Amino acid sequence: MAIRNLRLEGDSILYKKSREVENIDEKTRELIDDMIETMHKYNGVGLAAVQVGILKRIVVIDLYDDKGPIVLINPRILKTKGEQEVEEGCLSFPNKFAKIVRPAEVVVEYLDRNGKKVKLKAKELLAQVVSHELDHLEGELFIDKIIPGTLEYNTEN
Repeated sequence: MAIRNLRLEGDSILYKKSREVENIDEKTRELIDDMIETMHKYNGVGLAAVQVGILKRIVVIDLYDDKGPIVLINPRILKTKGEQEVEEGCLSFPNKFAKIVRPAEVVVEYLDRNGKKVKLKAKELLAQVVSHELDHLEGELFIDKIIPGTLEYNTEN
């Protein structure tokens, strides 16, 4: 496992659409493990492969609960319900936080690291993180969706 370099604000790859994963092999699993390690190093709750420079439809999420990391390969949102206004940041935009409107619930279908099809109903924080990370796969960034006047900078880190 290895810590990957994060792609940061201003990197054009962040605006590119990611490609479907055709084959879940050892190389794919190694990327997933590296992504989880990288996300944990930077205290993130989610990371998309594009954020480490790989245009593949892979997302890792960890809410640091008893469930451990979730791996989503080729995820797609089947349904959304409601809205929630949330404070959001992004590992690719260090120290920037803003309010954004996200679905309160999402139903997402994806393949796990073993290629098994999974359907997940996510609420609140998990719904927010799933929505944020799946936006990355489409080349969409939270910074372009913020509620005007809510951008804040945290320079304490």
